[in-house]
Amino acid sequence: QVHVEESGGGSAQAGGSLRLSCAVSGDMPARSCMVWYRRPPGNERQAVARMGTRTDFPVRTTFADSAKGRFAVSKDTWEDIFYLQMNNLQPEDTAMYYCAITTGMGCLHSTIITAGNTYWGQGTQVTVSS
Repeated sequence: QVHVEESGGGSAQAGGSLRLSCAVSGDMPARSCMVWYRRPPGNERQAVARMGTRTDFPVRTTFADSAKGRFAVSKDTWEDIFYLQMNNLQPEDTAMYYCAITTGMGCLHSTIITAGNTYWGQGTQVTVSS
């Protein structure tokens, strides 16, 4: 089983930054990747970013248009902790943010999707005020 847990949400002023963390424990599937999604108030879930989790299963780092140029993803060198660095935050970035480990075509598709076995965290709230 894979356990995923987000942290680092909070409040920020427009133009500010926040860094979300996603700690993964358990046995990550061999062909897996990390995806970030968000759900703004009253809206459907939106893809944010995707990155690989293993050097032996390369995955193209991908961003949604809303995140390009402002958000970055990375991984701790030694531990399975993944980060979403969010810069120049805007009120429209207000949402519950989720990370997940997804597998197979969820990692290879041209767009950010989830597929196969997917393990979600509980989410962390980000609120951006103008």
